[in-house]
Amino acid sequence: MVEQGETTGRKRGYAGTWPPRAAAPAGGFAPSRPALWRPVIETVRQWARAEAGAGRLLPWVPIAFGTGIALYFAAGHEPVLPVAAAVAAGLCMVAVLLRRQKFFPVAVMIAAVAAGFAVATWKTARIAHGVLARPMFSVSLTGFVETRDIRERTDRFVLRVVSMESARGTIKLERVRLSVRKGTAPAVGSFVELKARLLPPPAPLRPGSYDFGRDMFFAGIGASGFVMGAIKTAEPPDGGGFRLRYAAFMQGLRDAIDARIRTTLEGDKRAIATALLTGRRDAISPPVNDAMFVSGLGHVLSISGYHMAVVAGVVFFAVRALLALFPALTVGYAIKKWSAAAAFVAAAFYLLLSGAEVATQRSFFMTAVVLIAVMVDRRAVTFRTLAVAAMVVLTVAPEALVHPSFQRSRPRYVIVASATRKSL
Repeated sequence: MVEQGETTGRKRGYAGTWPPRAAAPAGGFAPSRPALWRPVIETVRQWARAEAGAGRLLPWVPIAFGTGIALYFAAGHEPVLPVAAAVAAGLCMVAVLLRRQKFFPVAVMIAAVAAGFAVATWKTARIAHGVLARPMFSVSLTGFVETRDIRERTDRFVLRVVSMESARGTIKLERVRLSVRKGTAPAVGSFVELKARLLPPPAPLRPGSYDFGRDMFFAGIGASGFVMGAIKTAEPPDGGGFRLRYAAFMQGLRDAIDARIRTTLEGDKRAIATALLTGRRDAISPPVNDAMFVSGLGHVLSISGYHMAVVAGVVFFAVRALLALFPALTVGYAIKKWSAAAAFVAAAFYLLLSGAEVATQRSFFMTAVVLIAVMVDRRAVTFRTLAVAAMVVLTVAPEALVHPSFQRSRPRYVIVASATRKSL
């Protein structure tokens, strides 16, 4: 209990309190205790100062950038691209002008959010194409086969449409994905004529669930469906362009690798080896496939960060070990940089060979940032490296932010980075 009274040698005041309160005028009231939220605010301020310190602000930039992309996908309607780009450019200029002010970290975060929003808007506007709104039957299509996917029960291919005729409408689609009986998919690069039943891209099964139609849109595919009748090969009106020739070459290379594997391995061993090299998982038997997923090893069959790290790491160590056999090269040249360059080329080739899916692209960018850091004499394992890799991925493919593989990925490129930092 607190009582008012006199104390020897001291001023009239309050006694019997602990911890001591602030002094109060005689006959007045003691000040109240400090609010509980003040220490919390002070702690948050200290954390913010520490995170905004030298070298610590950059890792937060991709987080803010991704927040802007998330805001784009959560928007109720499509934003206006010129407005989004102008706002982002203006906020970036403001951040540059405030680089010597204490509000610079806040300005950078706001500018990064606006930039992410603008990049996502620009990507959607750049790839905008027609999307089928209702089913169509007996549609006559002609076009080039861009990709072919051999699956367990049926085959599937993507057709770049040249002409499209239907009695119900005059909509023009750029690409469609069609399913056919197993073993009847046309070769990549061929020009075909066919009739198909087309369906709109699938909608989410329930509100908030995964949207497969969004993936098809960003892949440039406006509809899916089934081939009706026979597929006829015809003379193309033109060569199809460099992209088609490249797709045909890579598909031929995958088929050659698969044929070579068939001569040395059989059964599921051959199927798993083909899946790890070319990304084709169709030949794996259902019991083995189910066992892989039940045991939690199904992700091993999907080419991602682990596979990219293994390929780059093995090439790096092999090349450096071979170069180390020549003392003249070891003494006079930076063989570590040469090894990193060879690993970079191998990783890029593996990316193209495996089909360059979103997860593989992200893994390649992460590995490439690490290898480039080695080649330019920078530290490979830092939060800045992770931040740069994340920015590259989100800038090239902002739609990857809402993809499960991006949200659940781990920076396995650290394995390669840790290896390249060590001496043999």
